[in-house]
Amino acid sequence: MTKDDCIFCKLANGVFPTNKIYEDDDFTVILDASPANKGHSLILPKQHYDCLFRLDDDIAAKVMPLAKKIGAAIKAEVGADGINVVQNNGAAAGQTVFHFHTHIIPRYENDGCGIGWPQNEANDEEQKELAKKLAEKLMN
Repeated sequence: MTKDDCIFCKLANGVFPTNKIYEDDDFTVILDASPANKGHSLILPKQHYDCLFRLDDDIAAKVMPLAKKIGAAIKAEVGADGINVVQNNGAAAGQTVFHFHTHIIPRYENDGCGIGWPQNEANDEEQKELAKKLAEKLMN
C-alpha cells in the first residue's frame, strides 16, 4: 500500500523524476537530493511504512543485503574510505520524512560530515539492571 500524501512513496514509485540508481520489485534506490557527500543514496521501499517498527518483516530482511550491495558499488565508484548506513525512527532520532528509508552515505577521512553522538559514561549497576530487564523482555 502506498500513501497518497507521502513524497517518498511518490519518489519510490516513479511519480516524480529522480536520479535512480537501482530498482527491484520492493525498492527504489535514488541519489539523495541534498547529499551529505557525493553518492549519498536513499533506499526506499515502494510500499509505505512509517518507520522500522511498522516495517514488514519480509521487507526488513531485504534491507541490509541491499544496503551492502549499494554501499559497495557507491564506495567503489566514488572512492570513499567508508560508508555509513543510517536509519532514523521518530523525530527525536532525526527522522524528517515518515516513510521508512535507509541512507547510504559515503565517507572520507576528515570529510566533516557530522554523524555521531557523545560517548557518555555508563553506570555499571544501571547497565546490569537494564540488560537483565531487556533480556527478560526479549526472551518472552
